[in-house]
Amino acid sequence: MIRFGLRLTLAAGRESVARLVIVAAAVALGVGMLLGTLAAINATNTQNGRNSWLDSGAVADSGAAPAAGTQPLWWLIRADRFQDRTIGRVDVAATGPDSPLPPGIPKLPGPGQYYASPAMAKLLSGTPADQLADRYPGQRIGTIGSVALPAPDSLIIVIGHTPGELSADPEARQITSIMTKPPSECASCPVGTNANGMDLILSVVAAALIFPVVILIGTATRLAATRREQRFAAMRLVGATPRQISVVSAVESTVAAVAGTVAGFGLFFLLRPLLATVDLTTARFFTSDVALNLNDVLAVALGVPVAAAVAARIALRRVRISPLGVTRRATPRPPRIYRVLPLALGVLELSYFIGRRPHTSAGQVRAFVPGILLILGGLVLAGPWLTMVGSRLMARRTGRPAVLVAGRRLADDPKAGFRAVSGLVLALCVTSGAVGVIDALTAERGVPQGSTSVRDVLVGSYFHGWTPAGQPVDPESPLPDPALAALRAIPGVTGVTVVHTDPLGTSDPVVLPPAKGSLAKGPPPPGALVDCAQLATTPAFGVCGPGAEAATITPFLGSIGLNRDEIWPAHWPTATISAQQVDRLPVQLVVVATDGSLPAVERARTLLASSYPTERLPETIGEDRSDMSAELRGYQQLADVVILISLPIAGCSLAVAVAGGLSDRKRPFSLLRLTGVRLAVLRRVVLLESALPLLVVAVVAIGMGFVAAQLFLQAQYGYSVRAPDLSYYLLVLLGLAASLGVIGSTLPLLERITGPETARNE
Repeated sequence: MIRFGLRLTLAAGRESVARLVIVAAAVALGVGMLLGTLAAINATNTQNGRNSWLDSGAVADSGAAPAAGTQPLWWLIRADRFQDRTIGRVDVAATGPDSPLPPGIPKLPGPGQYYASPAMAKLLSGTPADQLADRYPGQRIGTIGSVALPAPDSLIIVIGHTPGELSADPEARQITSIMTKPPSECASCPVGTNANGMDLILSVVAAALIFPVVILIGTATRLAATRREQRFAAMRLVGATPRQISVVSAVESTVAAVAGTVAGFGLFFLLRPLLATVDLTTARFFTSDVALNLNDVLAVALGVPVAAAVAARIALRRVRISPLGVTRRATPRPPRIYRVLPLALGVLELSYFIGRRPHTSAGQVRAFVPGILLILGGLVLAGPWLTMVGSRLMARRTGRPAVLVAGRRLADDPKAGFRAVSGLVLALCVTSGAVGVIDALTAERGVPQGSTSVRDVLVGSYFHGWTPAGQPVDPESPLPDPALAALRAIPGVTGVTVVHTDPLGTSDPVVLPPAKGSLAKGPPPPGALVDCAQLATTPAFGVCGPGAEAATITPFLGSIGLNRDEIWPAHWPTATISAQQVDRLPVQLVVVATDGSLPAVERARTLLASSYPTERLPETIGEDRSDMSAELRGYQQLADVVILISLPIAGCSLAVAVAGGLSDRKRPFSLLRLTGVRLAVLRRVVLLESALPLLVVAVVAIGMGFVAAQLFLQAQYGYSVRAPDLSYYLLVLLGLAASLGVIGSTLPLLERITGPETARNE
């Protein structure tokens, strides 16, 4: 029977070959996307592991045993900036010839030497020195190899020092081995994504992308199922056993699935370089990182054909039971309202955790994921019932033939009608939920003082806390007059304010004293002093009182306005000290107002970095807020990827399902044409049969997406969903229009397959 099945598949005429080609093409597309998704997940893990050496010194256990006789290496890693890009700066100082060697470089750089990544070297050579290179004294002696780079365009620089220079920095550490433990196994590593973050990324990507791909493959393997049922029923009538029918159908489906799987692997390797450029983690992948492991290959190479054979066996269950089960087809039982129950349970489950949010990340995953899965699964289960209700209503209220035929057919078999659009409906639900969560988080955690006059201010913070006596720890010396004058002379710098320590012991004026009965203890933290003439050049941070020379100000100007319990005063309190005395005091903060232009910001940053080389590099307030919202950008990135990939996959599923439905019903449509029904009426019927469930259930899906987002936000953060911006509406309209376009693109097929020859008896 296997040889007979192969003959039916490969040599039974143009129809069989065409069906084989279509099914194989659809499976190839699905397999290619599935492999691409798995490879992207692997690449995300590999890229995260490439960050491991940058976490050296962050934890006691580096994962690598130090070699015998190893001399310690002074190690300091900091984040620098250029425009909106982050530069990883590693300062090292060897204490002997056998100090640990970071990956990617042949030897440790000596004092006045540095290695740069290829992208960093290109940036240094293409940027004026006073905007970037002056921050890194010395000369480049080589390029960091790709083995040490998380991404091809990573900006990393390794700078050499003497042990005496680096040991003077309080943040420098001595290490005896380079970290080899990946960040996904390290809870406190500052670089890379830890285990919880990786679990979140992988689970979101897997759930949002693999599920639509599986729907596409399942839809493809069911292509022309009705026609095959009729043919196998005829074989049963002439004496074929159920077992023989099962073998033949399994051979047909497996041959198409195997051919599609092989083509899918070819498609994946063809598009692999393009996949490496996908901005999944805000950084491109190395092409070699976009790879499949043995488990991925075996799972797809064996799983897809086996799944196709199982699907064929399930689809032909009526034939196996009785050959008359097909010819005497009965109307399927209409879906019942209980199908809405899982949807309601999902809403109730998420609602339960409002005010009862678990305190641990694992507990939160266990609390929210089941509710979200219930809503997604419930949407698929409730879709046929919603389709039936909508189609009955449409058929009851119309007198037009096309609308009446489409409504009656959908009401007769709403499961088939919804199956074609189920992928798109899920994509819309996921998209709406992601947009609702991201927009709310962005609105709640954005910059309160949103004007560019605040965002473009460069802040050099040299504050290290207070001593038990309330004095600042290790404040910096006053900015020399030539450096201050050079800072003010930079084109685009509109003002400079230096914030000094306060020997008067005045309290921070923006911190409210503890309320009566409050649990807060101790006096408010000490404030700082500022020269009023300088403060007048940075008006975004307030002004002094009339006639004042100096004022008491908060030492945390960079974070002002973010904490809701802080009040931004209109006038800072006058300090009883002269401006000349203030200018000679140690420095805690330097605030540089700029016009936001690249040369102004980078020149000022470079000058401050050169003036205080052992301190953290200055950042604009906009950059600082950008770092705080890095998690949001990651989520936004994931949401964009999910939207951009899931919608085309769902569109492919829709096209395959509509084409398959036309192929299955070409005989009834041919008979209708012979009885005088115009082709235009049949086209409207096909269009309405797909558009109605899509539009009806899409409304419910979008609503459920926002409901799930609201319940999650309220339970997890106490936030509410905000109205999405115009891009969301455009995206939804574009997705629906594209879907209708996909349906419309299949309509020309209707004329070719419903000719008079199709109506003849076989």
